[in-house]
Amino acid sequence: MAKRLMVKIDEFLCNGCGLCVPSCAEGALQIVDGVARLVKDSYCDGLGACLGECPQGAITLEEREADLFDAHAVEQHLTALGRATAPAAPAGLPAATDRLEQWPVQLRLVGPRAPFLKGQDIVVAADCVPFAAARFHRDLRRGRPLLVSCPKLDDPGELVSRLVDVVREASPRSLTVAHMEVPCCFGLVRLVQEAVARSGKRIPVRTVAVGTGGEIGPEVDEREAVMPAGRCGA
Repeated sequence: MAKRLMVKIDEFLCNGCGLCVPSCAEGALQIVDGVARLVKDSYCDGLGACLGECPQGAITLEEREADLFDAHAVEQHLTALGRATAPAAPAGLPAATDRLEQWPVQLRLVGPRAPFLKGQDIVVAADCVPFAAARFHRDLRRGRPLLVSCPKLDDPGELVSRLVDVVREASPRSLTVAHMEVPCCFGLVRLVQEAVARSGKRIPVRTVAVGTGGEIGPEVDEREAVMPAGRCGA
């Protein structure tokens, strides 16, 4: 036992919506009897990735006596839940896999302090991209953390705000924006650029254009990105 930061849930404020559950990469939270509960102290890393997901403000951090975080126990727990942990990549090489190693992936659902984002090269993809590119995971994402959003259908202000929080909290090494090769989807590049500028951090941004036939273009520096011709869907 040691004194450390732990998640605290106010059961009177919690409405049992469950938005916090997928934001915990360690599976430490579950809905029990209609409210969110911490399953076991040793599953909680105390980083608070779930805090920003609670619409009721029912989750906070407190410093108290608790069992130490146990990564091995978490791995066994996730296996029992059917949630695989990310496989290790060979030294110096990104993991090339068709498997998704994280959940959730939607930008509005991923907590900015999620452990799988910290210090990583993050792919920010328009939500049509994985459907258009058959080999998206192996040839484009390549084992990197993924955030998905739609620049046409999602609220741009919320999108930028969420990305600002991610950049400030996760301090990623880089952001790669994957967008469809249509004008409206190119807006995602501008929104990511705006978020990085607002964050006050210097983060490299690259872009990848995906054709409507599924062709994956090369990764280029944001300054070389060109607005595609054509038109968006109705």
